[in-house]
Amino acid sequence: MPADLAVIGLGHLGLPLAQAATAAGIDTIGYDPDPHTVAELRAGRLPLECADGSLTAAEVRRMIAAGFRPTTADAELGKVRTAVICAPTRLGEDRALDLSAIGAAARALAVRLRPHTTVLLESPVYPGATEEYLRPLLESGSGLRAGHDFHLAYSPTRVDPGTKRHGYAGIPKVIGGLTPACTEAAAAFYGRVCEKVVRARGPREAEAVRVLETNYRYVNIALVNEMAVFCHDIGVDLWDVVRCAETKPFGFQAFRPGPGVGGPGVPIDPNYLSYKGRSLGYPLRMVEVAQEVNGRMPRYVTQRCATLLNEHGKSARGARVLLLGVSYKADVSDQQGSPAREIASRLMELGAQLSYHDPHVAQWRVMGRPVPRADSVYEAAAAADLTVLLQHHRTYDLQGLAVKAQLLLDTRGATPAGAGHRM
Repeated sequence: MPADLAVIGLGHLGLPLAQAATAAGIDTIGYDPDPHTVAELRAGRLPLECADGSLTAAEVRRMIAAGFRPTTADAELGKVRTAVICAPTRLGEDRALDLSAIGAAARALAVRLRPHTTVLLESPVYPGATEEYLRPLLESGSGLRAGHDFHLAYSPTRVDPGTKRHGYAGIPKVIGGLTPACTEAAAAFYGRVCEKVVRARGPREAEAVRVLETNYRYVNIALVNEMAVFCHDIGVDLWDVVRCAETKPFGFQAFRPGPGVGGPGVPIDPNYLSYKGRSLGYPLRMVEVAQEVNGRMPRYVTQRCATLLNEHGKSARGARVLLLGVSYKADVSDQQGSPAREIASRLMELGAQLSYHDPHVAQWRVMGRPVPRADSVYEAAAAADLTVLLQHHRTYDLQGLAVKAQLLLDTRGATPAGAGHRM
């Protein structure tokens, strides 16, 4: 049966869109080349790689019951009015963007692309990619012309994993089409699933929106991370500084330091700017400095661990260290880009004996070796020479942990003042 919509790529980008479209009564198929992903979704289960807190297995089952159809059959792509590419992007070994998943999705769609179809790209890309990379693939594979035979537009994904505070429908949707008609076709689709549509001048502007939004957070986290190191060195409680500063009703937005920056977008997006900037012959220094600052934080946390142990008469070699929370964000299981892995690796290199606890992560490997998982977080904290809070999951009773732990380093400023050592 024909469908109104095909979501291409059923990961953390595509599934929230598929859920919102299905809930809006749009007949939706989900295409993914991975048979395991499709089989799990058909069975009403959430694939592990999609468990970032955006959806639950119960919500997947409701989607299936409402008519959502996951498939690996690319022939289905020739039967839809709108196709949205939500394929993942990664950084390659040379730090350049790997758009191969977008290319594979485009080629699968192109050979079946029909006139008057609306094609939308939501994957994170550098400004210009929709026109320079995606458009030629679609046109050469289909024999159709973008902006003439089919509509083409870009819309940056805006999701907040691990929280239901912002529903998909309530987040304004930015769109930029190759032509004004493309923009209006995209607006007509997104208007069915979102309460507000914001029109950009074109796809490059829409692509740059995501880069700006991500780097705004990334650069400000770098600033507060640098402040954390500075304040510790001069004996100032940064967490109290932030608490007071955020009372200012204008000109300030509170960001908080941490052991590093992770997630599926943050480690990649800053490189869009530097990647394009280098091709223009100059670096974008603010972004590159932010990368340098944030990239230093796992090493800084490791040094703080070793210093704390030393101050209490213990060496890092042989010390029992418990890491609490190894995902990249609170209350999710996604570990992509999490600084916990580098911190664990560095502690292992110092000779520490590691264990971990995370209510969302059942198994964890570092440097190819399994890290023992603590069954009881309180007993493990009492037995460890040092407990390090890397992620503040809401299930943690931090006041109780501070009492139980022999020595506690809080990298999130979540423990009560005086209850441990805050970063």
